[in-house]
Amino acid sequence: MNILVVNCGSSSLKYEVYAMPQQCSMGKGLVERIGLSDGRISQKAKGKQLELTQAIPDHAVAFELMMKALLDKDAGILSSISEIQGVGHRVVHGGEQYSASVLIDDKVIEAIKDNCELAPLHNPANLTGIREAKRVFPGIPQVAVFDTAFHQTLPPSAYLYGIPREFYDKYRVRRYGFHGTSHRFVAGIALKMMKRSPENTNLITCHLGNGASITAIQAGKSIDTSMGFTPLEGLMMGTRSGDLDPSIIFYLVERGFDCHELHNILNKKSGLLGLSEISSDLRDIEAAADKGNENAIQAMDTYAYRIRRYIGAYAANLIKVDGIVFTGGIGENAVKMRERICSRLENIGIHISPEKNRKVGGSAGIISQPYSPTTILVIPTNEELQIALDAAQIINPELKTVVL
Repeated sequence: MNILVVNCGSSSLKYEVYAMPQQCSMGKGLVERIGLSDGRISQKAKGKQLELTQAIPDHAVAFELMMKALLDKDAGILSSISEIQGVGHRVVHGGEQYSASVLIDDKVIEAIKDNCELAPLHNPANLTGIREAKRVFPGIPQVAVFDTAFHQTLPPSAYLYGIPREFYDKYRVRRYGFHGTSHRFVAGIALKMMKRSPENTNLITCHLGNGASITAIQAGKSIDTSMGFTPLEGLMMGTRSGDLDPSIIFYLVERGFDCHELHNILNKKSGLLGLSEISSDLRDIEAAADKGNENAIQAMDTYAYRIRRYIGAYAANLIKVDGIVFTGGIGENAVKMRERICSRLENIGIHISPEKNRKVGGSAGIISQPYSPTTILVIPTNEELQIALDAAQIINPELKTVVL
C-alpha cells in the first residue's frame, strides 16, 4: 500500500509518499509561501526534480499543485491517484483525548477543532490539510498522528503545574509536550540498535533542532518531557527562550512591553539568536566562537548546560539510564556540541568516545565508550516514516507486525 504523508502548516504543505510495508520513500515535495503571489512548489522523486513558482492564494490551490506534481509525466511519483491507499496527517495537538494515532472521522475532527485554542498556529492549518485531502482523495482512509499523543502517558506529577487546580480543570493548563512522533521513532530505532526490549530499557531522547525537547522514556512510555503547555517551555532553542522566571514577564510589562511584543520576543528573538546576537544557526555561532566571540561562546555554553541539566534531572527520576539518543538537526550533525553536552556527565555513567563521535558525524551510530554504562546513540529522525507506518497499520491491521 502507498501512503501519502501530509504536514500542512499555515503557509506551507509538506508531503511524501511511502510504499508500505517496505518503508520506502517514493518521493517528496514542499509547497511554500501559500497565500502569496510568489508561491513555490518543489518535488524530488526518482532522481528528478520539479520546481514551479506561481501565485498560490490558498491551500486548495496548493493541493491542486501537489496533485499535478505527484502525477507529472516526467518527474512525478504516481501514475494514477488510485495508487494512494491512505493519507497520514501530522496534527500538532490532540489534547487529552488521544494517546495514539487514530482513523479520522467526524469525532476526531471535532476534537482537533476543540484543541485549536491550545495550538492556534498549527491545528487550524492541520484541519485545512485534512479537509483538502478528503476533497482530493474522496473515500480514502485518513489517519491523524498527534505530536502530543506519545506524552499522554506522563503521570500527574510530571504534567501538573504548581498553580491552582482550577486552571487545569477549567482551562486545561498542563504539560502536553511536543515532538512526540520524533521521540517515539528514535526510541524504536535505539532499541533495535541496542538489541533490547522496551520493557527493561530506560531512554533519554534529545531532539535538538531549531525547536528542541528532551523526553524520559521508561519501558517504552514517555514519563516526562521538557516542552510544556506550549513548545516555549524547556530547553533554550534556536529562537525560543525556554525556561525562565515568570516574573520576568511582569517586570518587562511594567517597563512598557506589551503581551504581543513579549510573545514575539520569547518565541522568535531569544534562544541562541538572542544570546549570541549572531544567528539561530549553531554552525554560525560555532564559527564565531572559534574566532573568540564572547557572546557566541556564552550562548553555546548556556545551550549545553541547559541540556545537561535536563539529562541529569531525568537520570535521577529514571534511576538507571540505558541509552541517550541525539536526534534533530543539531543532535544529528553538531559533533562538537554533542561532545560539549556529554563532557560533564561522566559522573552519572555517560561516557562519550570523541573518536566514535567524530567518525559517526551526521549518520546513525553509537558514540559511547565500550565501558560506558549508558549507551550514547546518534539516530536521524524520520517523523514522516513514523506517520506512514502508523497510517498503514491502522488502515490495514495485518501490517501491525511491521516494525522499524
